[in-house]
Amino acid sequence: MRLYLVRHGIAFDRDPARWPDDAARPLTARGVRRFHRTARGLRRLAPTIDVLLTSPFARTLATAMLLRDVAGWPQPVPAAGLGAGAGVEQQLAALTAHADVQVLALVGHEPHMHELASLLLTGDGAAVQSSWRKGAVAAIELPQGPLPGTGTLLWFLQPDALRRIGR
Repeated sequence: MRLYLVRHGIAFDRDPARWPDDAARPLTARGVRRFHRTARGLRRLAPTIDVLLTSPFARTLATAMLLRDVAGWPQPVPAAGLGAGAGVEQQLAALTAHADVQVLALVGHEPHMHELASLLLTGDGAAVQSSWRKGAVAAIELPQGPLPGTGTLLWFLQPDALRRIGR
């Protein structure tokens, strides 16, 4: 399995007055514009995706829809276990449910993206610390499926690099 871990685009700051439920907090207009260009870079690097999983939160769904519309990825599939409060075990369970897929992408939140990457690469969710800017993406090869400690990092790119690739 090839796995692409995608952190959502730039969202509004938390504001309980505007979004009492943080799950409803959307991408900013700037976040949409920037991730649109990021998605063009991903279209070049990852043109074929079999399944696109996403957190059910508004900002991740919007990011996943940009990937569908701009990069040509499939219709996003929301998974409750990928929300901002979900732990790495829930994320791993969401991946395991799609273990038969060749190319899988997951749009989610920090700190869970770096914890999941660390778990898949080393077997320990805290062993590898990485800085995931909004819109960052990692490509991980998982020859035995989503088993902890069996992954190989193919690349990890911040959004500015992806935008340059998409020009």
